[in-house]
Amino acid sequence: MIMLFRNRFLLLLALAALLAFLSLSLQFFHLIPMSAARNGASSKSRKRIMPDPVTEPPVTDPVYEALLYCNIPRVAERSMEGHAPHHFKLISVHVLIRHGDRYPLYAIPKTKRPEIDCTLMANRKPYHPKLEAFVNHMSKGSGSSFESPLNSMPLYPNHALCEMGELTQTGVVQHLQNGQLLGDIYLKKHKLLPSDWSPDQLYLETTGRSRTLQSGLALLYGFLPDFDWKKIYFRHQPSVLFCSGNCYCPVRNQYLEKEQRRQYLLRLKNSQLEQTYGEMAKIVNVPTKLLRAANPIDSMLCHFCHNVSFPCTSSGCFDMEHFKVIKMHQIEDEKERRKKRLYLGYSLLGAHPILNQTIDRMQRIAEGRKDEVFALYSAHDVTLSPVLSALGLSEARFPRFAARLIFELWQDREKPSEHSVRILYNGVDVTFHTFFCQDHHKRSSKPMCPLENLVRFVKRDMFATLDSSSTNYHDACHREGV
Repeated sequence: MIMLFRNRFLLLLALAALLAFLSLSLQFFHLIPMSAARNGASSKSRKRIMPDPVTEPPVTDPVYEALLYCNIPRVAERSMEGHAPHHFKLISVHVLIRHGDRYPLYAIPKTKRPEIDCTLMANRKPYHPKLEAFVNHMSKGSGSSFESPLNSMPLYPNHALCEMGELTQTGVVQHLQNGQLLGDIYLKKHKLLPSDWSPDQLYLETTGRSRTLQSGLALLYGFLPDFDWKKIYFRHQPSVLFCSGNCYCPVRNQYLEKEQRRQYLLRLKNSQLEQTYGEMAKIVNVPTKLLRAANPIDSMLCHFCHNVSFPCTSSGCFDMEHFKVIKMHQIEDEKERRKKRLYLGYSLLGAHPILNQTIDRMQRIAEGRKDEVFALYSAHDVTLSPVLSALGLSEARFPRFAARLIFELWQDREKPSEHSVRILYNGVDVTFHTFFCQDHHKRSSKPMCPLENLVRFVKRDMFATLDSSSTNYHDACHREGV
């Protein structure tokens, strides 16, 4: 009798545990607060447990791709930066980053903004051992002599409720990690900078957005902890393409207009996407066009990355299915973009100025100059994406938060006049996937890609890809018949 009672009790206990697990699972995968699920009313955002992406799924999964995009700081990542045959010496590094995690740039009409705290607190996740010291060091840099308008910007985020587009604590930690990783490799291992480094050995440039300046400072602090403020000078770049004085390019704009038209037509063909936008527009009681113009995926990604429930109104809630449809359309759009090659035309002309500046600096260093051996461009996704495409890395994932693209310049100790380059994207060596070096192994037994390959590509071959008659940037930007 006792045994029978015990078995029934264990069975009931197991059933209760199973029901609890199913309940929690359903709550997470719909990202709907319990009270809202019952009565459709708006409810305060609640935290959810974030799934952990261990292995890549066999088919494209929008949730998995979104998790990669969020780039939630976890354990220190493995990277291939600084790897080369023993007889090569690292002499220059050029880093192009996307800013870290930020608050949305757009608000979903008639919904409450996600409650994300943009103050920096060492006792709150995500955590970094240098976070508190970073805040303390930034407080000493007020009024730093950066190029205007950067000198009037806050050096770290500090609002209890984030402002639109503001860098979050997650974004700061992402770049503290990046900086520490690069410092361990380039400074401690390769001694790229001497202990008494001078200001002219660094080149720092950023756009006029607080999130890019703050991201650059976070990476720099991780790279050079407690740096001397008197040695730091950030230059202001007005264009997200970092084109400096070479921004006027009519043909580039024509490619962009055609690419935007392609995006529009693809969206119209996607009936599931249009239906999803219609459902979401009814929830917030606005015309579908207005909701689409508000770019709801930008705000929903913030909810997703911070594990906060999607917004609700009295008419219902945005849910994970809505999110999946819009995110999946983004992925499909990227695939079609590669096939149509309109974006490639835009990218080759859009990325040329920054690539040209990079190889000019590399050539000077190869000739023996010791200045600007470490360059940092703190930029946006719309900066990195065309550079990746122009280099031939069209299969690379769209730049996640705190993405990094690195150009390394190496000197052969056995043949000092010979120099090689490596290209790394988020720690992965992609050199032999680029246009300029994908056939290198077929033509040479050298283990690394010669600098002259990259120079020839930027100075000449980029234009031939667009038009065989163009031999320079100006002609390619002003040719007829695009």
